[in-house]
Amino acid sequence: MIRLLAPLPLLLLLAASAGGETAPGYVDVTATHVPRAPGLRALDATCLDADGDGDLDLALAVEHGPNRLYLNDGRGRLTWRQGAFGEVAHDTEHARAADFDRDGHMDVVFVAEDDRAHQLFLGNGKGGFTDATDRLPARSEGNGLAVGDVNGDGLPDILVGNSGTLEVAGRTVPARNFLWLNDPARPGHFRDATATHLPDRADEAEGLALADMDGDGDLDLLVASWRGWNRLLLNDGTGRFADASDRLDLPVPLHTREVHVLDANRDGRPDILYFNITSNAGRWEKDPQARLLIADGQGRWRDETAQRLPAHRFSTYGGTIVDLDADGAPDIIASAVQIPGFTPQQLRAWRNDGTGRFVDVTPAAIPASAIGRSWSIARCDLDGDGRDDLFIGQWGTQARLLLTAGRAALAPRR
Repeated sequence: MIRLLAPLPLLLLLAASAGGETAPGYVDVTATHVPRAPGLRALDATCLDADGDGDLDLALAVEHGPNRLYLNDGRGRLTWRQGAFGEVAHDTEHARAADFDRDGHMDVVFVAEDDRAHQLFLGNGKGGFTDATDRLPARSEGNGLAVGDVNGDGLPDILVGNSGTLEVAGRTVPARNFLWLNDPARPGHFRDATATHLPDRADEAEGLALADMDGDGDLDLLVASWRGWNRLLLNDGTGRFADASDRLDLPVPLHTREVHVLDANRDGRPDILYFNITSNAGRWEKDPQARLLIADGQGRWRDETAQRLPAHRFSTYGGTIVDLDADGAPDIIASAVQIPGFTPQQLRAWRNDGTGRFVDVTPAAIPASAIGRSWSIARCDLDGDGRDDLFIGQWGTQARLLLTAGRAALAPRR
């Protein structure tokens, strides 16, 4: 089932009260609401109430720096609580939050790439965290992360998307992904179920997404691959996954960074969106065009990108799904980096016409100041107005916060 996003109100809010630059869709409040860190490599962020005050805070995955906790004052103004996740720098790529130990407080898991230092922190509900990394079963070159209850026991499990190699029984082998099941007898402890529950494949994974793709009520797994080996793994309900990648129409080679699930054409079926890059800040290699696969109703997904998405040549490291105009149809926010050159560009907004065809409405929806090497986007209500805001993690450019300003004044549908 596809979760519908909370609608935006119909009236445009005054941006002046937020003290930031505005566009009809969002207000950029970075200068007044986000700790200044223009060189920070915030590759990912996840929303959670870390201190029990009823609003959402942010845990940031930082490359080559200590991971960060930004506490929220309830109005979207963020303060850095230094040392919340320790002071050691790691090559962290992703962060996800859940109540892993079932104590009523949110916890955070991080995965790292080059130094392979995955971390688990258990929250106390007062803004403090205890390092419980020793409960994670293995180290790896992690480049993807998903959290969800895959075996139906009511506890959140962890999936790690891996690249590179692993040492297994004294041998160096291509890295397969990990599945770590939460232990019902000791919630917050994990057992490695990789060998028995996942196909023995090395995917060179960059992103993971959990969603019910076949309508049987459990969470299936989508794998986004650097090598273009994007996968669909179907869950049997117990957390055991079988490869069904032959159901995906993938007509061109890809360097995929993220995968998202949305009901683009509102037919009640889950569709698939891939965000791609041409290369990782190198030369032109593969077409970075985002790809949209539409469910055909027969258990397969067809690439309908040419008819449905704006054509582009920038690379997209990440994005999210929103409802810009409160019409119930999912719209798309996409990061943009020009490669070759690794040049920061403005965040993009693509509006759905209600049938799954998207048009670029960036000038109307995104502030002109929302420029950077955008890497990931956390979507949640940070200022308590009931509408999802956007926290944009960026590589070597200032992380940005865009608060919703009301329904975007977008061009009428054709």
